Amino acid sequence: MNPKTCILIGAPVDSGKRRAGCLMGPDALRTAGLTSALTGLGLQVKDFGNLVPAPHDVDSEDGPLYAPNQTIGWTKQLAETAEQAMDCGLPIFLGGDHALSLGSVVGVANYAASQGRPQFVLWLDAHTDFHTPLTTDSGNLHGTPVGYFTGRSDFDGFPEVEHPVPEDNVCMIGLRSVDTPEREALEASDIRRFDMRQIDEAGIAGPLSGFLEHVARNNGMLHVSLDVDFLDPSVAPAVGTTVPGGATVREAHLVCEMLHDSGLMTSLDLVELNPFLDERGRTAHLMVDLCASALGRRVFDRPTRSYS
Repeated sequence: MNPKTCILIGAPVDSGKRRAGCLMGPDALRTAGLTSALTGLGLQVKDFGNLVPAPHDVDSEDGPLYAPNQTIGWTKQLAETAEQAMDCGLPIFLGGDHALSLGSVVGVANYAASQGRPQFVLWLDAHTDFHTPLTTDSGNLHGTPVGYFTGRSDFDGFPEVEHPVPEDNVCMIGLRSVDTPEREALEASDIRRFDMRQIDEAGIAGPLSGFLEHVARNNGMLHVSLDVDFLDPSVAPAVGTTVPGGATVREAHLVCEMLHDSGLMTSLDLVELNPFLDERGRTAHLMVDLCASALGRRVFDRPTRSYS
């Protein structure tokens, strides 16, 4: 694995929920200058292009879940690609809705196991995504990745999770929309979780620092999954699941800067970008800026943009 090489993997997943548009996310991130932002930091960039799902059965329109077979196809493809990409550098999965993490996390966890190292996950999201296919009321599978990769049951038809991520190895920051089944499951779990009230009261650096120390002590590999709705919709409108009261631009950059300082991040998701809902590309540009911060850009390196 070469941390100075970034592997861009387009994952135009749009099957995890009913509102279309996330399939345009990978190309929007490229158009917003992701490659040039990374090469400007002295990093090498290899773009694997956009994936397509593995062959799958046709989905019916009357089932309790939305597009489960297509999502299974994406999960198989992404898990295989993720595991292979880890040998080439630091993979960045360009989404695409959050169902892509069903595959990306399982794939990098398989790689970590092959190296004899534990896998850790930092989940930056307004939602826990800790559902199973049986507990989700919406039937949208983008609400299930954490449930899947931690080894919860009832994911019939999905690839077997050979190396579940231990619950204590998962940290969620930014929560502010959690329904009753998820809350009850989380309270019975060992997942570390910090909602926005905790962030408001004590700041974002403390919870993140404690988790990063835990990863370092255990020689872990760290996957970071950054959902657009981690951010407040006033600064990042291009998401179909807007929840007011999210992280500020400065809080998000602090998280990313701390990730770079730690040197622990080994893979990254950029998810739930729906360019159809954006305003002159401002969300795509912000996600590119945050990615650059996580990979070494400092305050004085940041471009100043006008959206007028």
